[in-house]
Amino acid sequence: MIDIAIRNAQVLDGTGAAAITADIGIEGDKIAIVGEVGAAKQDIDAKGLHLAPGLIDTHSHDDGAFFRHPGMEFKLAQGVTTVVAGNCGFSAIPADPNVNAAKSSGGILAGVDGEFTDLNGYFEAVVAHNPAINNMMLVGHNTIRTMVMGFDKRSPNAQELQQMKDHVRTNLDQGACGFSTGLIYRPGRWSDTDEVIQLASEARAYDALYATHMRNEGDHLLDAVEETLTIGREANVHAHISHHKSAGAQNWGKIPESLAKVDAALAAGQRVTLDVYPYTAGSGRMVEYFNLDNISRSFAEVVRIASCPAFREYEGKMVKDIATAEAVDITEIVKKILTAPKGDRTLCIHFIIDEKDVETNLAYRDMMIGSDGIPDLTGKPHPRLFGTFPKVLGHYVRERGILSLPEAIRRMTSLSAQTFGMQHRGQIKEGYFADLVMFDPTSIIDTATYDDPKQEPKGIEMVFVNGQVALNAGQHTGVGTGQMLRYRR
Repeated sequence: MIDIAIRNAQVLDGTGAAAITADIGIEGDKIAIVGEVGAAKQDIDAKGLHLAPGLIDTHSHDDGAFFRHPGMEFKLAQGVTTVVAGNCGFSAIPADPNVNAAKSSGGILAGVDGEFTDLNGYFEAVVAHNPAINNMMLVGHNTIRTMVMGFDKRSPNAQELQQMKDHVRTNLDQGACGFSTGLIYRPGRWSDTDEVIQLASEARAYDALYATHMRNEGDHLLDAVEETLTIGREANVHAHISHHKSAGAQNWGKIPESLAKVDAALAAGQRVTLDVYPYTAGSGRMVEYFNLDNISRSFAEVVRIASCPAFREYEGKMVKDIATAEAVDITEIVKKILTAPKGDRTLCIHFIIDEKDVETNLAYRDMMIGSDGIPDLTGKPHPRLFGTFPKVLGHYVRERGILSLPEAIRRMTSLSAQTFGMQHRGQIKEGYFADLVMFDPTSIIDTATYDDPKQEPKGIEMVFVNGQVALNAGQHTGVGTGQMLRYRR
């Protein structure tokens, strides 16, 4: 007798095929039967709802969330059963127990706990917290550069470069899926292209990825795409462009040109992939976006405060509105926030993206979905932390028709699993892990807003992680069956 039978489901298998009516039989942590299932210890009637593979967030910053929020409610409620962490050059590994990881990342890695130095140690520490979902890791450039060189604004010497290479290789050998950069952030912004090529080349032996928050996503977007393609080509590795966008009103409409460069590279045989988040605002460390000696007034006008340890009363407010209320110049508010104690820990939201560019990205073949949510639940985080995947399925699939439901599910499941080397995941297929999401395509939608961002979505009935029910009718069960994943293993 099989453990669990899910009956009367409309099954989207993750390949892009149309839904079929089928039963799913689960034995242990695996899918044992797709078709007709006999007697089972537990019967679940899907009542005609759609059943898909668990969704995969290709761009997360959940390294520390696995310690601080092991229930991962904000991901599980979206139907996400697996994340890729260590993005934008900030990763929990490698680590030095004597160095505060959160400090070097300005809070992006907040919550990382335990005395570990590498991927093996990190995974062991995370598993001890019984995580709700699965995790695949990248090894980050900013992390290793900080460990080896601090915040020196120079190129590494031969010894330092070798030390950084050793860190990359060690963690790739232990199962990281690739090497990530955040070339807009410190200290990555001080590296030249050759340094990145040298480090990305370490991924070649593992056929792993080079994932990047490019050096520029605004005025010099097209140059940054060229640099990314050059790095992938010279290092002979798969290049993945994170959260593809064209930032700033003066740059809106450049997305087709950027994608044309990707198309040309693909036609030449280069491996290139991309992901996007479905919002017109980005989010990150506020200090990274301002030069205090020459504050951009135009950028300050579109900034909203998400989390601000120094001035909690500013959270959820636009900087321009704070300035008006305090009767001071907007640049003075920026200085006040960033020079205050823990000012570098301020997270902001910036409204810099055009809706048409979002839709162009989503319509592009093989464009994957990444939330890019920063899991700081104080203040008012970007709603993408809670809403990304239901927003795509509800708004862009059902309401806007930008892509079909089977295609959207493929991009969120099998394509992501194949790209990031997740073995036996991303499809509803016999022998695959039973990561599953049951949802109503007629009602699924995000409810998180900028004013009220910590709201779970509607329309998701049940989520399984490795064969166990992790979410049932809006209730988190706390089974904690998430696994730490290793690239192509």
